[in-house]
Amino acid sequence: MIRRLLLAAVALLVLLVVVLGVNTLTTGSRQLQVPAVAGPKVDEQAVGESLAQAIRARTISSATDAAQNVDQFEALQAHLRRRYPRVHAQLKREVIGGLSLLYTWVGTDASAPAIALMAHQDVVPIAPGTEGDWLAEPFAGTIKDGYVWGRGAWDDKSNLITQLEAVESLLGEDFVPRRTVYLVFGADEEVGGERGALQISRLLQQRGVKLEYVIDEGLLLTQGILKGLKAPAALVGVAEKGYVSVRMQSKAPPGHSSLPPAVPGQQAIAQISRALVALDNRPMPATIGGVAGDMFDVLAPEMDGLQRVVLSNRWLFGPLLVRQLEQAGSTNALLRTTTALTIVNAGNKDNVLPGRAEAVVNFRLAPGDSRQTVVDHVRRTIANDAIEVAPLPGGSEPSAVADTAAPSYQAINRTVREVFPGALVAPGLMLAGTDSRHFEPFTRQIYRFSPVRAGPDDLSRFHGTNERISLANLAEMVRFYHRLLQHTAGAPGASR
Repeated sequence: MIRRLLLAAVALLVLLVVVLGVNTLTTGSRQLQVPAVAGPKVDEQAVGESLAQAIRARTISSATDAAQNVDQFEALQAHLRRRYPRVHAQLKREVIGGLSLLYTWVGTDASAPAIALMAHQDVVPIAPGTEGDWLAEPFAGTIKDGYVWGRGAWDDKSNLITQLEAVESLLGEDFVPRRTVYLVFGADEEVGGERGALQISRLLQQRGVKLEYVIDEGLLLTQGILKGLKAPAALVGVAEKGYVSVRMQSKAPPGHSSLPPAVPGQQAIAQISRALVALDNRPMPATIGGVAGDMFDVLAPEMDGLQRVVLSNRWLFGPLLVRQLEQAGSTNALLRTTTALTIVNAGNKDNVLPGRAEAVVNFRLAPGDSRQTVVDHVRRTIANDAIEVAPLPGGSEPSAVADTAAPSYQAINRTVREVFPGALVAPGLMLAGTDSRHFEPFTRQIYRFSPVRAGPDDLSRFHGTNERISLANLAEMVRFYHRLLQHTAGAPGASR
């Protein structure tokens, strides 16, 4: 009997190994096979100087003061007028909401849905105390060692400048778009975009504009970040996480600190602390379905060794893979709605028991969740009816998921493969918010992708110290937008 059981176990093991091997080896590459395209000749030094000049404008936006740094935005816009004469002579330019820009490049086919390229003019401030950590002054627009340094080099003036460079180049080639092209450059993306992108969206809706697709800042061309993947990977954001902050408030009788309650857990701070610990210990469920699953499906055949086996056989290794991905913040955020404990307020004197304690917890909503499912999760997890729970005003639901079979996605796919030979392309999930969410009434085909190269050491530069971009990469970005417009604006083919 034991011998039969052992033989059966061995047979099952052999069968399992065969199944794993077959699944792994028969999962072929999904990468589009196209030849590289040289694209236009780009003077990378001139593009770098243009970006450097844009960085010198300290376009820090404010949520409360629309007039803050107006002179800096005006300086940036004056530079754009000087640097891109064809754009300003042949495209219609409108100023919306005081500082945001809308350019319209009218196409020959009024019946064809238009396309929108987006970027933003504003930047975040330098974190106090970090100024001395920069290798180049953050608003000097320094070019050294083959890089342009400064705040906005990544986020998001490189996209703005290279989009304009591409259009200026196409105008010089007498390119005439079939579809109308909109360039949307908000001035307050970093503080919500309500004065800029939102107002432009409403204006275009009033005008009856139809959009084929939208491309905005987003995921990057990364290398050395995804374990088991050697080639550069262009992750095209086909969805964007939602955003909700939940306020919790506990109350208790105030009093003198010499006479605290005899029963543990009755103090206001104790109640809110237990609630926070519960939320931190029990995050919302993780899953490798949806956009994350689509990404792994596309990248699995390109992986090395064990990673390829695991990703090609998620039916077996799914739980193990989840545990592995949960260990790093960047990959954990792909799998679930994240929980961030961000604000705690209680008490104002060391010898007084506060009568109230308050905390705010921020959640970034994965597609499939909603603001209401988050509030329900909070109430269920803290299990304390005495604590008031309510979502703060604002926020957003997760976006719709773009269709990777759509011609517009395939055009981005083709463009990446032509301009960045050897780079892989896969759908991804944008973890942060972008101005593109204001354009959801137009189309589900919204893509969040910046053709910016990034390695493991670069990610901390985003909203951080020593933000920079290489001159060579700027030239690639110009070629990317130039080629993308040729594919999607110049010839029939793209459809919803």
